[in-house]
Amino acid sequence: MVTLLLRHAAVLVTMDDRGTEIPDGAVLARDGWIEQVGPTAVLPSTADEVVDLTGHVLLPGLVNTHHHFTQTLTRAVPGAQDANLFDWLTTLYPLWGRITPDHVRVSTTVALAELALSGCTTAADHTYLWPGGARLDDQVDGAEGVGLRVHLSRGSMSVGESSGGLPPDDLVEDEREIISDSERVVARFHDPAPGAMLQVALAPCSPFTVSPELMTDSASLARGVGVRLHTHLAETVDEERYCRERFGVEPVDLAEQIGWLGDDVWWAHAVHVDDEGARRMAETGTGVAHCPTSNMRLGSGIAPLRRYLEEGAPVGLGVDGSA
Repeated sequence: MVTLLLRHAAVLVTMDDRGTEIPDGAVLARDGWIEQVGPTAVLPSTADEVVDLTGHVLLPGLVNTHHHFTQTLTRAVPGAQDANLFDWLTTLYPLWGRITPDHVRVSTTVALAELALSGCTTAADHTYLWPGGARLDDQVDGAEGVGLRVHLSRGSMSVGESSGGLPPDDLVEDEREIISDSERVVARFHDPAPGAMLQVALAPCSPFTVSPELMTDSASLARGVGVRLHTHLAETVDEERYCRERFGVEPVDLAEQIGWLGDDVWWAHAVHVDDEGARRMAETGTGVAHCPTSNMRLGSGIAPLRRYLEEGAPVGLGVDGSA
């Protein structure tokens, strides 16, 4: 068993419910798991690796619950900087259509390096288009060696413009192939062990890019193999309008109809959710990746965060795409 001792931190910030802060703090970890926290004088003085943190503040690693690693390559694109979500997406879809496997590898490494430098130790990515032969395998390659714990999503889009969706037809995939590849990547890469460095989630992109049938099939597959489910939901007024016109229901009602409520599900954004929707989320344990900077940047609205917390819905923070 390998031990790590971090000692003499100026302040150790525990983030416990009491807000405990320990001067001259120390942490002892064994095989990657924290075993003891307390004043340096109280903890053991030796370990396989000892790090002196004199002059530093020590706090738990940040957890990023929603990101798009490949978007690291398409920052500050002219025409997309003063736009709402749908206009922003339609501006960038043609660029994303030129992504290659090498782009996926490089952007994954860059995104994770940036997150590491910000104090993040766990990140969930949502990549939902795979042009040019790119696969989730390329993300795994890009993540290797950075050292962050990653939850990679086998995202997807299947409904193009000709079928009433938002993305161009050449960026969507056949739904049978999506399910088949989802089975493959889970079998190859998902590690179900607690504290695993790599896990896989299934993540059809959004109500305006995939069919209810793909959402239902993805949920069935995920629950059969024991992985989590992720999607964008209730992000904008445009999406809300799209769901009413196409499916005759609000986004949360659609999610309930297709089996996307549960403690194995977390949604990105969930900006436009009423009190009843928040209550159903809390009752079922459905989580939210709250992305305030992205929602502000796109003018999507302000998520009912206080209501989620009052009701008891699980909430985490998300960076969203760097673009």
